[in-house]
Amino acid sequence: MGAEAAQPGPPPLRPFGLVLHHDGRWTHEGVPITNTKLRAAFDRSVRYLPDVDRYVVQLGHFRGQIELEEAGFFVRSFDAPSGLLSLSDGTQSPLSVESLRVSPIDGALLCTVKRDLVPEGLTARFEHAAQAELWNAVEETPEGPCLRSGSVSTLLPDL
Repeated sequence: MGAEAAQPGPPPLRPFGLVLHHDGRWTHEGVPITNTKLRAAFDRSVRYLPDVDRYVVQLGHFRGQIELEEAGFFVRSFDAPSGLLSLSDGTQSPLSVESLRVSPIDGALLCTVKRDLVPEGLTARFEHAAQAELWNAVEETPEGPCLRSGSVSTLLPDL
């Protein structure tokens, strides 16, 4: 009886040509992914692996590293009464008003989410509807524009 052969682990993560673009489009090796159900599955399956500092899509047992143009997550909606963001992976995250910033690509709003996963958090990009929902909750005050969320009003950073 010889020693049992070691079970090989999963292959090392490396990019395989799947790109999540700043506007939420997916491409594989430069070819747009147009199948709506597949794009939705990719959106829901984005994961960040803090131990290896990589973003992946995880579909069942398949796990592949993805390349990001700007953000791994997208804000689908903003609920002003609760201050919660609904994200493209199906999770919710509280809005950190002080993390709001403008995308250098096209001026869309970005924010930081998932601080429970990594202390510095991860970037999320607002979709048009969610950005409109946020702007609808902004009030002008003598101190400057403030975001009203529930009964709390928070001064917006310079955007």
